[in-house]
Amino acid sequence: MKLFQNTSNFEYPWEQVSTANWNKYPNEVSTHVIAVDVLRRELSKTDPNVLITERLITVKQGVPKWIMYLIGAGDNTSYVREVSTVNKKDKTLVLKSCNLTMCNILKVFETVKYSPHPMDPINKTLFEQEAQITAYGGSLGRICSKMEDWSINRFCENAKKGKIGFESVLKEFHEKLKSKVDDLDLDLDLDLDLDFDLSSTSNLIVNKMNDAMEDVKSTATSMFKETEKKCSILSDYYDLFIDTFEKDLHQQKN
Repeated sequence: MKLFQNTSNFEYPWEQVSTANWNKYPNEVSTHVIAVDVLRRELSKTDPNVLITERLITVKQGVPKWIMYLIGAGDNTSYVREVSTVNKKDKTLVLKSCNLTMCNILKVFETVKYSPHPMDPINKTLFEQEAQITAYGGSLGRICSKMEDWSINRFCENAKKGKIGFESVLKEFHEKLKSKVDDLDLDLDLDLDLDFDLSSTSNLIVNKMNDAMEDVKSTATSMFKETEKKCSILSDYYDLFIDTFEKDLHQQKN
């Protein structure tokens, strides 16, 4: 059994990395992965914070002729079963996979974990990878060892390609996300400008209405004062009118 271990960092938050993981394949670098099919996806029955996903990954890559001859295969297409768990509370994404093709001769158990980087958990993501590679050949110990060595070397190559390919996916994902955020900010700015314009317009209308009400009030006050003045004049001359009216009436009778 041979062990492969790899640790690296991604200069993106865990939330972005764990989301972009579902769009990791296909990419222009990791061309050996030709298909990814989701077989099952469900929330954990024991923890609602955990999402479980089972996928079938189809891989096609060059395999040495002597291995093809040994296993009696005529095609270099292989299949890998992957089961992943995302814990949104603990912020961990763990992917465990095992090959289905040639598993009676060579077994590869891989575990990958994405988690917030302990030195910068807000902006960086820690990537941890481990693979256990075991070849079964009975008395063919040297051949098994050679198969394991070849698998380790291929794993190392694919790990480098995988990081480069995932970096390109993350970059594209980040740019799209940034564009969406910028568009949202622009919409918010436009809304704020619109709110400001509406507020200014509303204030202008209110001021005009206040001015009009003041004019009405002023006019009404003037009319009221004028009416009071006329009433006062009538009151002052009321007795005179009565006396004149009574005199005219007395003269008519005589």
